[in-house]
Amino acid sequence: MKKKLRIKKDDEFQLVFKKGESFANRQFVVYVLDQPEQDYFRIGLSVSKKLGNAVVRNQIKRYIRQAFLELKEQIDTGKDYVIIARKPAVDMDFAQVKSSLIHVLKRAKSLRYRK
Repeated sequence: MKKKLRIKKDDEFQLVFKKGESFANRQFVVYVLDQPEQDYFRIGLSVSKKLGNAVVRNQIKRYIRQAFLELKEQIDTGKDYVIIARKPAVDMDFAQVKSSLIHVLKRAKSLRYRK
């Protein structure tokens, strides 16, 4: 995933947390903030140390990034997304992570369908 598509700075995360809307399911919490001047979307990931060691956390992050990469044509542009992984995400494989993210993005009305 390209660097311009990522949220890295703490103040950018805090802006999304403060001004964005949150949507959740059992595995993920997604904060969405409209950025109308952007013609692309950006994602920030938060995986707590409580979920496991670095190997486990990095695997969850890779799964989330890959799911967003595969869904990028359907995800609304002009928005910032911060995804927080919850404990049940540890035991999921890629297909389950992707379907869970699709579910929570549908709840956020951030997924459009290709015709």
